[in-house]
Amino acid sequence: MTTTRTGLREQKKRATRVALRAAALKLALERGPDNVRVDDIAEAAGVSPRTYNNYFSSREQAIVAAITAEREARIAAEVATAPAGARLADALTDAVLARYTEPGDTERLLITATPPLRDAFLEAVTEIEHPLAEAIGLRLGDTAAPTARVLAASVAAAVRIALHQWLGAVSETSSGNGGLVVPSGSLPDLLRATIAPLAPALDAAEQRSRQAQPG
Repeated sequence: MTTTRTGLREQKKRATRVALRAAALKLALERGPDNVRVDDIAEAAGVSPRTYNNYFSSREQAIVAAITAEREARIAAEVATAPAGARLADALTDAVLARYTEPGDTERLLITATPPLRDAFLEAVTEIEHPLAEAIGLRLGDTAAPTARVLAASVAAAVRIALHQWLGAVSETSSGNGGLVVPSGSLPDLLRATIAPLAPALDAAEQRSRQAQPG
């Protein structure tokens, strides 16, 4: 009975979090981020502002969570389901590039035009670590070893560095453009360049995994 109740509570929490972040993004796209209040998000999601504060510390955090949640899940799923013979480094690079450079990304334009969202977005990149660690662990055949978590954290750091460089230096780009961040360089090229140094570690982990398998 206790396990069932705990499971139901967790499901309710997940549903509330999803509702809050969906409401936050919807209002931000309709009104502009600066015209959205925490109270507005809470009301749209059918909860109290106090409940909102149990899940997010700011409106920017909720908006960014809505933008990144599906992306994180899709990257992890694509890595986990890549063909068995595919190189892990290639599977990771392909998944990250596909999800971070999708055409017609309205949410990405919203972030580049809003400095507080940009900062929250860069911080949120670390949220990919947990789902990606699980996906890498599945590829390596060991979800308990720390190797997958270390590799996932390294990939998250690489992505954050690429995004930070692409968005540009805050003090230099925002001062003369009304807060608009001007992306610089090719995002696909930057992502490839930051992930590439991780390839030897990813290859070595794969090799150890193959050697550890029976037969």
